[in-house]
Amino acid sequence: MAENMVKYSDEDLQEFKEIILKKIERAEEDLALLESSYKNDANNGTDDTAPTFKSFDEGADTMAKEANVQLAIRQEKFIRDLKNALLRIENKTYGICRVTGKLIQKERLKLVPHATLSIEAKRQQ
Repeated sequence: MAENMVKYSDEDLQEFKEIILKKIERAEEDLALLESSYKNDANNGTDDTAPTFKSFDEGADTMAKEANVQLAIRQEKFIRDLKNALLRIENKTYGICRVTGKLIQKERLKLVPHATLSIEAKRQQ
C-alpha cells in the first residue's frame, strides 16, 4: 500500500510552496524591470549628441530592446512553470517525475522547483 503512495508530505509541500512563492515574486519583479526597460522610450538625452553617434546608439538600443524582449518571454515562461508547480502542490502531485513516477530528489526541487522530471528521466531524454 505504502509503495504506490509515493508523494511528499504536507510539510514538504508547504516548504516547496514557500520557495516557489518567493521565486515567483522575484521573477515578477525582474519581469517588470525588463518590461519597463524596453517599453520606456526615453532617449536619455542623446538628442544633442553628434548624429554619427546617434545612429550607433539607436542600433544598440534596438539590440538591447530585442534582448530584453527575449529575456521577458523566458521570464514569463518561468513564472508560468512556477505557477503550474503551485497547482501540482495543490493536487498533491508535486515532485513526482512524470516519466518514472518516482519522487524527484528534494535537492533538485530546491534548485529547480518547477522540475517535472527526475535526473534519471532527464538523462534518458
